[in-house]
Amino acid sequence: MPSVQTYGAGRFDLATVLEAKGARRVAVCVPARDEARTIGSLIEAAVLGHLGPHGSGLVDELVVVDDGSADATAAIARAAGATVVNRRPGGDKGAAMAAGLEASRGDVVVFLDADVENADSAYVPQLVGPLLTERAVLVKGYYERPYLGRPTGGGRVTELVARPVLELFFPELAGIRQPLAGETAAHRWVFEKVGFAPGYGVEIGHLIDVARAFGAEAIAQVDLGIRVHRNRPLDELRPQADDVLRAALRRAGTPGLS
Repeated sequence: MPSVQTYGAGRFDLATVLEAKGARRVAVCVPARDEARTIGSLIEAAVLGHLGPHGSGLVDELVVVDDGSADATAAIARAAGATVVNRRPGGDKGAAMAAGLEASRGDVVVFLDADVENADSAYVPQLVGPLLTERAVLVKGYYERPYLGRPTGGGRVTELVARPVLELFFPELAGIRQPLAGETAAHRWVFEKVGFAPGYGVEIGHLIDVARAFGAEAIAQVDLGIRVHRNRPLDELRPQADDVLRAALRRAGTPGLS
């Protein structure tokens, strides 16, 4: 059975990726809701060093989709150099990502989660590397996720819902280590073809839809090291788990799901 392509940390160096980029444009889009605490540091760490003529030149545009925030997310992102798109009412990650795609013009589009506390400048080169130098059409980041002081244990929805449902219904995707990773990239035409599932079902929806359209071997995953972010309480994770399960079961043809 064809499998996804897996690349280790640092596999794609910046010089090689820049050369492969050529005349193509790279956009970075960040959906964010009430992430004033981390949005500025994420942009500074992961994007600014690559943005425009004052950076490496790998990133041509930065779009932050303020998904109905009640805090200063939008103002901080704008001050950091992002073009800000406001969605009100917000609260739908899939719709926020679709808005970011619509607002951007990149041939290659990178999505980053806004709540990451330890992002670094390797994120974008590693995510676009398989698209620009290999034959991948969709790339997912993978990483270790600390939890409550332990080196692993984060990603409860991933381990209890996403990975089991993929193993049961879509075994060609069982090797995806972080199927719900918000750190993902694809050619624009791929996102336009498969669209965006609603809510938190968007990530698993992309995996299944791309595998069906192009084969699992067209998906790559790259090691982004360790991901530190806010760990949510269980009552906030249930809606995410519901969206993920619905998106997967709908694609598996389970009757009774609208």
